Amino acid sequence: MNTTHEELLATVREGRTAELPGLLGPLDRDRRKALLAGLKELRGELRASGWDRWQERDLMSPALLVAGAGCTTGAAATAAWLGARDLRRWRQLPTDLLLDVLAGRDPGWLGDLAHRLAARSATAQQDYPLISELVRLAGCPMPTTDGCVEGWAAAVGASRTPLPAALRGDPHLTSLVPRLFETAEPVRALVGRCDPHDPHHWPAALAGLAADGHVDRAALLDGCTARLLRGGRPAQLKPYQAILLGLRPTGAEEGERAADWIALTADAPSPVAGQAQQTLARLAAAGRLTPRLLAEMSAAALFRPEKKLVRAQLVLLGKELRRDPSAAPELLPVLGDAFGHPDTDIQERALNLAAAHLTDDPALRAELADRAALLSPAHRGRAAGLFGAPATADGDTEPYREILPPPPAPVPIAPAPETVAETVELVAALVNSRTVETDEFERALDGLVRHSHRDRTALAEALGPAMAGRWWFDPEQSRYHTSSVQLPGLEDVAAAVLGARPVREGHRALVSRPGDCPHTGLRHAHHARLTEAALRITDRPLPFLLATPTEQSGSLDPEVLVARLAEYRRLGADAAPADFAQALLRVRRDPAAAPAAAALGTPQGDRLAAWLGQDGEGAPVTRRVAPAMGYRYTEEPERIVLDTGARPAVLRDFPNPFRALARPRDASERCWDSWDDLALIAVLPEDRETLAAWWLPAVTACAVHAGRGGVAVLPRLAAAGGPAGPALHLVTAVGLGARHPEDRLTAVDALLTLAARGELDTVRLGTDLAELLGLGTVKPNRLADSLRTAAATGAHATTWAVLAAALPALLTGGGSGSGTGVGTGELLALAADCVEQSRAASPEPAGLAAAAAGTGRSRLVTQSARLHDALRRNRRAAEARVVA
Repeated sequence: MNTTHEELLATVREGRTAELPGLLGPLDRDRRKALLAGLKELRGELRASGWDRWQERDLMSPALLVAGAGCTTGAAATAAWLGARDLRRWRQLPTDLLLDVLAGRDPGWLGDLAHRLAARSATAQQDYPLISELVRLAGCPMPTTDGCVEGWAAAVGASRTPLPAALRGDPHLTSLVPRLFETAEPVRALVGRCDPHDPHHWPAALAGLAADGHVDRAALLDGCTARLLRGGRPAQLKPYQAILLGLRPTGAEEGERAADWIALTADAPSPVAGQAQQTLARLAAAGRLTPRLLAEMSAAALFRPEKKLVRAQLVLLGKELRRDPSAAPELLPVLGDAFGHPDTDIQERALNLAAAHLTDDPALRAELADRAALLSPAHRGRAAGLFGAPATADGDTEPYREILPPPPAPVPIAPAPETVAETVELVAALVNSRTVETDEFERALDGLVRHSHRDRTALAEALGPAMAGRWWFDPEQSRYHTSSVQLPGLEDVAAAVLGARPVREGHRALVSRPGDCPHTGLRHAHHARLTEAALRITDRPLPFLLATPTEQSGSLDPEVLVARLAEYRRLGADAAPADFAQALLRVRRDPAAAPAAAALGTPQGDRLAAWLGQDGEGAPVTRRVAPAMGYRYTEEPERIVLDTGARPAVLRDFPNPFRALARPRDASERCWDSWDDLALIAVLPEDRETLAAWWLPAVTACAVHAGRGGVAVLPRLAAAGGPAGPALHLVTAVGLGARHPEDRLTAVDALLTLAARGELDTVRLGTDLAELLGLGTVKPNRLADSLRTAAATGAHATTWAVLAAALPALLTGGGSGSGTGVGTGELLALAADCVEQSRAASPEPAGLAAAAAGTGRSRLVTQSARLHDALRRNRRAAEARVVA
C-alpha cells in the first residue's frame, strides 16, 4: 500500500473527516478500489470491537462513512454503505462532505443513488437533504417513497420561510403533495401542524395552493376522502379532517362524494363519522340527497353503537320526513334498525318517529311489525298497537339459559426433560427469552438439578456451548462486573453447573427487610430457592426438586408431594429447606392426603400432614377504609385497603427469606417493587386471598389514577387455588372500575371465571361495588361498561344478581350521589336489560319504586320505571306459570 493510502487510513482512524474530500479527489478508480479494501478491513475491526471502544467508533464512523462512499463504484454498493447502521451511529449524514466526494460522478449514477437511498425505509427520511441534492445534480425526478415524503414535509416545515411561501417555491410540490395522503402512516409534519384556522399550518396552506392553482383542488379532496376511508385511529385521521375543513368544499363538491360520506358514516371512527354525518345533513337540507341515499346512510348510522350519532340520525330523519312526507315509504323501514339498539331511549325515539309518520301502507306496517320483535319488552305493547306486532316475541316462551365460559381445567405440567440434550435446549431457550412461563421455568430448573445429580460433568459439557454468549461465562466481559452481581433466574443455577461463578452461602440481599413490600418478599422467596439449588449443585446435589408444581398455575398435588418425600426417604436424601418450604406453600390443601404424609415417619412427612390441616391456613385479612391523601398533583380519595395478619407456622418453621411472606402487613406500606411479574403468583398459588390483598393497591391505581396493566393478575387469581373470599371479590370489584377498557375486560374475564367455577358470591361482589361507588373508587359509567360486557357474553342472570345487590345503596342514598351520579342511569338500563333477557322474577331492590315514581324524563327515572315494570311483568308471568 502506497503512502497516500496509509495517509488516508490514518486520517480515517483519527476522525479528520473534513480533510477527506481533498485527499480522495486526486485518486483514480483503481486506487480508490484498492483503498476500499483497507476501509472494509477497518470497518470489520470496528464491528468486532467491544463496547469499551465506543469512543473510538464515534470518532471514526463519520470519516469511514465519507471515505467509503467516495471509494465505492456502484450505486447499489454506495447506498448500502451509506445506509449501514454501524457507520451512521444514529446520526445525520454529513451531507456537504458526501456531496463533495460524490459530485464528480455521472448524473445517471447520482440519480440511481438518490432513488436507492429513497428506497431504504429505515433511513430515507433522515437522508432527504442528501437525496434532494443528488436529484438536483442529476436532474432526475424526485423519488416519492414514504420516507422521502416524510423528509420533504419536515424540511419544508422547518424552513425559515412561512409554510405557504415555502410550498409555492418548492420544485417538488406537484409530485409530493398527492403522496401526503398515500403514506402508510400519517406524515408527522402534517400531524404536528394541522389547525385548519392557522394560515401557517398545512390545511390552510394547501387550501391556498389549491385556490392559486398550484395544486389540483379535486386531487386534495379525493386524497383526503380516500385516506379517511382507509381507516385508522382518530389521532391518525385528524390531519385529513382538518384539510377538508380548510378546503371548505362546496355543496357540489360534497354532493359528488356522497357515497364516500355514507361509507365514512358507516365505518369510520366516531369523530370522522360525525363529520361525514354533518356533511350529509347539509346535503339533505339542500335537497341534494335523495331518499334512497338517505335511507342507505341511515341504515349504516343507526347500526352504530355511539348514541350521539344514532340520535343525530334520528333527528335528521325527522327533519326530512317533515320536509318531504312522500319519502316515508323509503325512510320509515330503516327505523327498524334502531328498534334493536341497546339503548331503550333510542328505541323509544325511533318508535315515536315511526308513529308520527306512519302511513296506511300494509306492506310498510308489516315490515315494521316484523322488526318490532327487536324492541325492549317495555315498548312491544305499543308497537303491537301501531303495527299489529305481537306484544310477546316468540323467543320469550323459551326457558332462559345462562351462558358461562367452561370452568378452566387444571393444566398439568410435563415431566422434567429426560435427557441432557433436552435440558440444555430448554435452558438455552429460556435464558434468551423475554417472557418465561412458570411451567417451562420449573421444568428447566428441575432438569438442571436432576442431571447435575446424575452426571454434572456431562451436563456441563453440553451446557457450556449454549451459555457461551452470556456475559458471566466470558472472562473478558465478566471482569467489568463485581462477583456479587445476582444472576437472574436459571442463570444462577446454570453458572453453578459450569463452575463459572462462585456461589456464596447466605445471599444476605435475599433476606427481606421489615419495610419491604410483599412483592419483594415473593421475589426473595423465589430467588432463595434458586440460590439454594445452585449451592447444592456444588455441594450435595439433590436427586430432584420437591417443589416442582404439577399444574401450570403453580399448584402441587399433595399425593405427588407425598410420593416425592417417600422417594427422598428411600434414597436417604435430605430435603433442602427452601425447596421444601416452597413445596408446602404450593401444595393443594387436601386433608385427605394428611394420613399418607404422616405415615412416612419423617420430619417432612409430619410437617406436611400438619400443613394440610390447621398450620396451612392462610393469613387473616382485615378490611378498612383508608383516609384521603395527596398523590402527586391530585387528591387520592378514600379507598378500601386490606391488611394481612401473621402466619405463625411460617414464621416459626420456615427459612428466613420466606418469613417475610408471613409477617403482618399494613396496607398503607408503599409498594416500591414491580408488581407486574405475574410469575410470582406461583410462590403462593394456593393462597389467592393473600395475593389479592397484596395486589389490591396496584389494581386500585388502575381505577383511581392512570395505572395500566395492574389488573392483569385477576384472571390468574380467579383460576388459582384456595378460598375465593372477601379479598378476591374486592379486588375483582375494583378491577371492574378500571380506567382503561382493556383492564376492565380483564376484570370481566376474572368475574366470569369465578362464576363458571361456582365461586362467585354475587351479593358480596354487588355490596363491594356499592361501597366502591360511594367512595368514588369506581365510576358508574366504567362499571356499566364492564358489566355490559359480562352480560353480552350470555351471563344476564349473573350480572343482574350483582346489580341487584349494588342498586339499593345507589337508590336509597348509600351510594354515589344517592343514585344521581353520572352513569347511574346506565347501570339501571343494564339491570333492566338483564332482567328482560333472563326473565328474573326476584323482588325489586329497595328504593326502585320511589325512583320509578319520580317526575321528569331523566335517564334515571325512565330506566328505573323500565326496571320496575320488567320485574313486575316477570313476577306476574312466574305466578301465572305456577297457577297453570
